[in-house]
Amino acid sequence: MKSTDHPQPAELTGRFDRRALLVGTGAAALGALSVPLLSQFSHGRAAVFLASGQHYDGPLVETIRDGLLATGFDKEWVRGRSVLLKPNMVEPARKSPHMTTNPAIVRAVTEVFRGWDARVKVGEAPGHVRDTEMALVESSLGEALDADKIPFADLNYEEVRWVKNESRVSPLQGLYFPRAIMEAELVVSLPKLKTHHWVGMTASLKNLYGTLPGIMYGWPKNVLHHAGIPETVVDINASLTKTIAIVDGIECMEGDGPIMGTRKHLGLLAVGTNLTAVDATCARVMGFDPAEISYLQLAAGRLGPIRESLIVQRGERWEALVSPFTILDRPHLRRIQVRQPGVLTS
Repeated sequence: MKSTDHPQPAELTGRFDRRALLVGTGAAALGALSVPLLSQFSHGRAAVFLASGQHYDGPLVETIRDGLLATGFDKEWVRGRSVLLKPNMVEPARKSPHMTTNPAIVRAVTEVFRGWDARVKVGEAPGHVRDTEMALVESSLGEALDADKIPFADLNYEEVRWVKNESRVSPLQGLYFPRAIMEAELVVSLPKLKTHHWVGMTASLKNLYGTLPGIMYGWPKNVLHHAGIPETVVDINASLTKTIAIVDGIECMEGDGPIMGTRKHLGLLAVGTNLTAVDATCARVMGFDPAEISYLQLAAGRLGPIRESLIVQRGERWEALVSPFTILDRPHLRRIQVRQPGVLTS
């Protein structure tokens, strides 16, 4: 399912400045990153854009558009292509909006890609909810889809196709993907930034668990859990078509995530064309060491870079945005924290 028809990057600026970006200045600072995305990966480097001070009623369209261009996404490549947006709708509840991707993010990303003449669809296979219609109501996403006339694919129940497991980190020989995923030329991971009681954190890589159908893998995807969560996170991402990430880190979840945690305001958007680099950068903002997060360990070198020296920062520097997330006081979670005493929770 891996495609060799990858988007070619636009020029990147040396330091993010919207006006300079739009007139194309600063390209000389780019160096080795002014190459096709496939070549970028072969050289082990990727760019990640961070923007703080964000709000759901703010200029999200402008920020997301600028972030994509700053990290090398070529808007001309996507013209006329099918784009599937994959938000997190794991177990939505109106009283816990920090659990799922905010509809404002979905609407803004849709506007960006429609502005570039792409054909946009939203798809999700909620991991804890069999009634997808209820999930759309509880997340308020259904209202947004109706308002903007965005088609929706219920990935839990669509017809499926088996594809070879491209990385074979887990024992699974292949994976079943729904029709909408198979037909998409670009899958955009739109996760909610959260802690996770088993693997430490969940962002753009883990969010793509929701591309696999419940009719094949169960609720909550127990077949994948038994094959190993870190391992299957890597396998899913290695077997998908072209992917990019736009992370909803505005209202996040800390503590007992990804379901029972508490709200944490961060005001962050993270954007990138390499999901591994995006998640490693988000981990650093959360006060975590990406090298201690199991699925990022496995993804490093297979799917993208996690070393800071290999991730080119666009927009704002992650060091200025660090805001440690509380996590459960469990042995397997203590090691992921970067010398941040006093932020464990029982």
